[in-house]
Amino acid sequence: MTRRLAQVAKKVGVSEATVSRVLNGKPGVSETTRQSVLTALDVLGYERPTQLRGERARLVGLVLPELQNPIFPLLAEVIGGALAQQGLTPVLCTQTKGGVSEADYVDLLLQQHVSGVVFAGGLFAQADAPHDHYRQLAERRIPVVLINAPVEELDFPCVSCDDAVAVEQAWRHLSLLGHERIGVVLGPRDHMPSRRKLAAARAAAEAAGSALPDERVERSMFSLEGGQAATSRLLDRGVTGIICASDPLALGAIRAARRRGLAVPEQVSVVGFDDSAFMNCTEPPLSTVRQPIEAMGRAAVDLLCTQIQGGEVPPGELLFEPELVVRGSTAQAPRD
Repeated sequence: MTRRLAQVAKKVGVSEATVSRVLNGKPGVSETTRQSVLTALDVLGYERPTQLRGERARLVGLVLPELQNPIFPLLAEVIGGALAQQGLTPVLCTQTKGGVSEADYVDLLLQQHVSGVVFAGGLFAQADAPHDHYRQLAERRIPVVLINAPVEELDFPCVSCDDAVAVEQAWRHLSLLGHERIGVVLGPRDHMPSRRKLAAARAAAEAAGSALPDERVERSMFSLEGGQAATSRLLDRGVTGIICASDPLALGAIRAARRRGLAVPEQVSVVGFDDSAFMNCTEPPLSTVRQPIEAMGRAAVDLLCTQIQGGEVPPGELLFEPELVVRGSTAQAPRD
């Protein structure tokens, strides 16, 4: 610490006491001198104190996997608005295939001395994906909040929709409509929210006195095309009710049924997940399980701001209750 004070003081041409006042947020230093000290820290490669990170622009990274799924632009809108109310500026980082990776974005955000980072639906949700860039943030004590899946080996606060409750609601809905051959379309095998949904689906089937065989579980990338392909395989096996892990997957499921000449919902019922924009405008309007995005986004910002201000956040994961929204894509099971 003494060596750092001396180097910074020499670089700026001020006393070590002045540098110490800047680093500890003490008064009695001009704004010009304060900025010179912060710049010298950056030039010399020293890490800024937590309370001074991103101070120039009060920046917060918001890292999203995509913008094609309407749920992510909505989440960005909620989080961006909540950050602005706190005097913070979001830096939107969206991954694209063959483009900038999540780890590259983390490096860029660290170079900008961000005050914190919010991740939604990133690599942290995939058990087999590289997590080194998250460890880098933890080692540098950058405030981080995750949305919709915790990283088990890291102690980041997490805000999630309760996947188990979401599947229970969807399964119960289809069961009450008389569906006995229910299938599920999930994300990849290492996708933690999909793992949770699968466990909940098996439990719901068992509670109903039946089972969910492997042949009624399909996995896909989170896209309309992926949902269509996965559903085609389920339809080959006689499934009449389908629970999907996202709304785009559900739209793909409806397309697959129609390509087979099957009517939705008269012959096949489909339930989505998210209740993203315009799902009430599809034909038929999509029955889905709504994530409370407004409440989740604001909670994520509250957790982040508490960390930025040096406060303690509760350990573990905050689970938010989803809500089943019944529309026109589900109906009574067809009679054999």
